[in-house]
Amino acid sequence: MTRGARMAILGASVLGLVFDGVELGLMPIAALSVSRSLLGESFNATSGGDWFARFTAALMLGAAVGGVALGNLGDRIGRTRAMGWSILFYSVFAAMGAWVQTVEQMLVLRFLVGLGVGGMWPNGMALVQESWPGASKPLVSGVMSAGLNMGILLLSQIARLWPITADSWRWLFQLSGVPAMLGVLVLVALPESPAWLASRGLLKKKPAPLKDLFGPELRRITFGAIVISAIPMVGAWAASKWMIPWADKVAGAANAEYKAATQGWWAIGAAIGSLVGAQLAGWIGRRRSYLLISLGASALTVAMFQLTGPLEPGFHAVVFSQGLVATLFFGWLAYYLPELFPVQVRATGSGLAYNSGRFATAIGVLAAGMLFTLLGGDYPRVGTICAGIYALGIVAIWLVEER
Repeated sequence: MTRGARMAILGASVLGLVFDGVELGLMPIAALSVSRSLLGESFNATSGGDWFARFTAALMLGAAVGGVALGNLGDRIGRTRAMGWSILFYSVFAAMGAWVQTVEQMLVLRFLVGLGVGGMWPNGMALVQESWPGASKPLVSGVMSAGLNMGILLLSQIARLWPITADSWRWLFQLSGVPAMLGVLVLVALPESPAWLASRGLLKKKPAPLKDLFGPELRRITFGAIVISAIPMVGAWAASKWMIPWADKVAGAANAEYKAATQGWWAIGAAIGSLVGAQLAGWIGRRRSYLLISLGASALTVAMFQLTGPLEPGFHAVVFSQGLVATLFFGWLAYYLPELFPVQVRATGSGLAYNSGRFATAIGVLAAGMLFTLLGGDYPRVGTICAGIYALGIVAIWLVEER
């Protein structure tokens, strides 16, 4: 493979993850405005938080299904084609959100968007790592993971320039359809992974089925990978992300750009964290680094909800720090998961592990939403209670071996 082909693969994959990040950051920043607009007079602060949880759960459930199904598709028809279809899924269905008339319609579309969001990660990661076999794995994994959070940062800056309100939010979903052009370009022009092509052989043998991941040789690896992937995913969406609708509620419509600034500070920290997380795994070891990240993420999430609050001088500094530490997990996962599985099931295995965490996240976010309602819409208490999810990583890391 020429250097130009490798650069094209890296560029397209990073862009695919940047736009993936835009989709992940869209509802935290827009959910209350969307709910207020679609619910009309029935909207209140509690129902706004409840629908934020439902939209998030739908996206996570879709991402879990898409990660497994489209990850498996990447092992069957090629990383490039599966990645192209993933991009088309999340961009086309996101754009359709601009024309919804009910929250139920939006809920269905967020699930469909999630299919593409989940499929992008395993195929993009496998494609880049197999196309750059001699490159520094921590650096490549970090760059790829940072792409997700750069997308969230990009979205926050757009929202600061054009604030999202109950009267002006449909344009954001129309803008989310632009990456469809990248999806088409990937399908028609991007070269395929040489490692995947080699694994197919001249006879085009059928790849190992999904059930092989739970066979005697890979069962323990697969189970451990699922658990260590689920903890940071559930923590991020059941605990951390409540800070954005909390900021939206406290700042109010008179300061509509504050929620975007909050997401922006978090995303800056997250971009750094996801880049450094892979490096950290290489520097001090996989197990030790995961354990320390678990401790730090739990402590900083509690601090964010209990020691400060929106509009207070130190709030954004803590948000930045929490974003940096909590997303070290995702750079770590990008580095560690693909190396666990053989090439024949690499996209399927890493996709299953990473996105099975999203099944747990969908359940966790719905539970957090119920807790939010029971506590009368108390954002700090919900975030603090759910911060304990990160601490589970201190125990879970012993389920996997040091590599």
